[in-house]
Amino acid sequence: MVSLSDLPLRDDLRGMTPYGAPQDAVRYALNVNENTHPIPEDVARDIVESLARAVLGANRYPDREFSELRTAFAGYLGHGLDADQIWAANGSNEIIQHVLQAFGGPGRRVLGFPPTYSMHPIIAAGTGTEWVTAERDAGYRISPETAVAAVERTDPDLVFLCAPNNPTGTPLPIETIEAVYAASRGMVFVDEAYAEFMPDEVPSALTLLPGRERLIVSRTMSKAFAFAGVRVGYLAADAAVTDALRLVRLPYHLSALTQAAALAALRHAPEMLAMVDDIRGQRDRLLAELPALGYRAHESQANFVLFDGVADPHATFRALRERDILIRDVGLPGALRVTAGTEEETSYFLAALAELGAGGAH
Repeated sequence: MVSLSDLPLRDDLRGMTPYGAPQDAVRYALNVNENTHPIPEDVARDIVESLARAVLGANRYPDREFSELRTAFAGYLGHGLDADQIWAANGSNEIIQHVLQAFGGPGRRVLGFPPTYSMHPIIAAGTGTEWVTAERDAGYRISPETAVAAVERTDPDLVFLCAPNNPTGTPLPIETIEAVYAASRGMVFVDEAYAEFMPDEVPSALTLLPGRERLIVSRTMSKAFAFAGVRVGYLAADAAVTDALRLVRLPYHLSALTQAAALAALRHAPEMLAMVDDIRGQRDRLLAELPALGYRAHESQANFVLFDGVADPHATFRALRERDILIRDVGLPGALRVTAGTEEETSYFLAALAELGAGGAH
């Protein structure tokens, strides 16, 4: 057996570690921002029947352009979008990879604002794209002025923004997105993985698409649609962007089964999204009750809450793990992140945290 260091690995990948969120078998898994609500039975039945029909034609390659699915996504998103403006892939991570393959690569740089989604720099490295960073304002915010200064300093080929941000849940003002686009010469990628959990009155970056051919808005079915295990991400952009992504995608990259499952879920969008209000309620409950336990909960428009004031995050993480609860240590000083689960899951987590006392385990 040889080690990784014995292989002729690319020099820029040496010393890196892969994405590694814990996958422990616990009763309360509240660490990777999944939708912990089960898919409604009638929706699950329709999905299974759709998969059965798709299997009968599995001897043939799937629709390479996934035309029906793109039309369905355009209808779901609204905003006057049509199928030519939609792209889909195996999770939003593959969406990010396609974008970086098409518009990044060796000799190009992408600007990000840590702390942010951990896969952004990982996929950038995998595509040979330089990852450059800029600091956020207080409270993990990004004002238009801060963002524009970062763009002018780094002159990036791409800018990656999270709205709302992961891992902090922080809202991103639409004015910041507008300012970044105006200041940039390259592509502006807005990751809206948690958009369905935002307040109804908060505008999506989708509203900015008309007249902005360098703007990309990414979504996922993993969160609001409880489809994390199916792996379906998608984006909306100018039709020329989807033409660019065809140059780098693998042939038939979306299987017939993936397309069938996604279409069935979209047919039940109202029923699937009924879970969102309950999740928002549990998130807001966390925002209210964590401070009562002695922690500071950061404002969140996502399906999770970042809280700090934890004396020893590693010890608290382990103590909760011993109580069959898995949350996320995101590497921020004195902070941990918890997914908003069902009412029962949230109650169990809050009770366990209360047992540990103010500041958590030491």
